[in-house]
Amino acid sequence: MRALLLDRPGPPESLRVGHAPDPAPGPGQVRVRVEACGLNPVDHQVAAAGNPAWSWPHVPGLDVVGSIDALGDGVEHLHLGQRVAYHGDLRRAGGLAELALASATTVAVVPRGVAPAAAAALPCAGMTAYQSVRRRLHVAAGDTLLVTGGAGGVGGFAVQLGALAGATVIATAARADAAHVRALGATHVVDHHTEDVPARVQELTAGRGVDAVVDTVGTESAERHLRLLVHGGGLAAVAGRPELTAVPPFTTAPSVHEIALGAAHSHGDLRARADLAAMLSELLALTASGELDPMVSRTVALADVPDALSAIKQGRGRGKVVYLAEGPAAP
Repeated sequence: MRALLLDRPGPPESLRVGHAPDPAPGPGQVRVRVEACGLNPVDHQVAAAGNPAWSWPHVPGLDVVGSIDALGDGVEHLHLGQRVAYHGDLRRAGGLAELALASATTVAVVPRGVAPAAAAALPCAGMTAYQSVRRRLHVAAGDTLLVTGGAGGVGGFAVQLGALAGATVIATAARADAAHVRALGATHVVDHHTEDVPARVQELTAGRGVDAVVDTVGTESAERHLRLLVHGGGLAAVAGRPELTAVPPFTTAPSVHEIALGAAHSHGDLRARADLAAMLSELLALTASGELDPMVSRTVALADVPDALSAIKQGRGRGKVVYLAEGPAAP
């Protein structure tokens, strides 16, 4: 099969298009003929670091959509030809290839009418936001939610999910992205380049603060915004967890939730892995109904994936970039 290959740990520029053996599904697995694969920051991060579980050359790509073309032993709830989407195990070969393997437990069936690129934009970023907003923070109507990096993949989905829950959403973004983030559902957009974010949030909330924070930036950002939480509020740390010492003990009593979506494969049990399919099924349903924008900013061919990952690494662009396999694929 044709695939994007990594011969050794390195930057996106070290990826090359080549050929790899067709994989065969083992017990409990399905083989997918790939139609699209979403690109994420984790792709270039793990490519640079490598993984001791990989065999070389390695095929990257975690967010896969395609049609099932082979079933492993014991798979009875899925059938050939079914279009599915999944967030893959970073220890295994990925979806930037013509064929890919997935655990049947983790795949979600793609509803009719959801195009491959739209479905492939959802898994990593969408489920990270879903787990943050709905599963950990329980954002509800009447809450105020702060989302850092509102123009990014995780941030953009968090803004939408917060707005769908009926919350007032405050998001940080560059001035050039403000209109885009407001269109996703943010009530207020704070320019983190030119404004003091905590001071502006306090102003927007009349000094009350916020009920929940989804921080997509890093440890320092999470610690800074932890101080904005009202009593009993919570913070979902996507890019780096804060130290609770950022607030005095037994005062606002914040909860901190570390989000490690992909670790469900390596550190979760069967229930945790099945939950990946459940969360993705809900996101796909919201996309099919038109309630959720998958935020696909552009699609690229396989040979253009290294350049696209370089742009993601440099923080350029907004929304989601998706590899789309050559040839038509009916939704």
